[in-house]
Amino acid sequence: MTTVLIADDQPLQRMGVRMLLEGTPGLTPVGEAAHGAEAVRMTAELRPDVVLMDIRMPGMDGIEATRRIVAAGGRTRVLIVTTFDLDEYAYEGLRAGAGGFLLKDARPEELVAGIHAVATGDAVVSPRLTRRLLDAYAHRVLA
Repeated sequence: MTTVLIADDQPLQRMGVRMLLEGTPGLTPVGEAAHGAEAVRMTAELRPDVVLMDIRMPGMDGIEATRRIVAAGGRTRVLIVTTFDLDEYAYEGLRAGAGGFLLKDARPEELVAGIHAVATGDAVVSPRLTRRLLDAYAHRVLA
């Protein structure tokens, strides 16, 4: 059983993800956070396997929350799920220690697969971003 904390400032988004998780065997939502500081606090209390982390939230954003969760050294992994298809967000999220980066327009089965991948220590990146990230990496390495 993989436990999941949902961190997103949009109540409808949290509810939809929770409903998806509740209907998926092997996944259990254990809490919901509306901002980054709450996600950090709830992660310390609940110790979920995975945190689904939005980037833009009031107060502490998802990048800083990810950085703090990872720095705490627990077993919790972070999967960033955002509407923003921006390379800099992907770079910052991965640099902060996130195990993956998906866009909110991902199909439900992609999100479920991403949660399982991150929970087992694998990485996942939105297919729309993968090519650009690889191109940027190759450019820096080969330049």
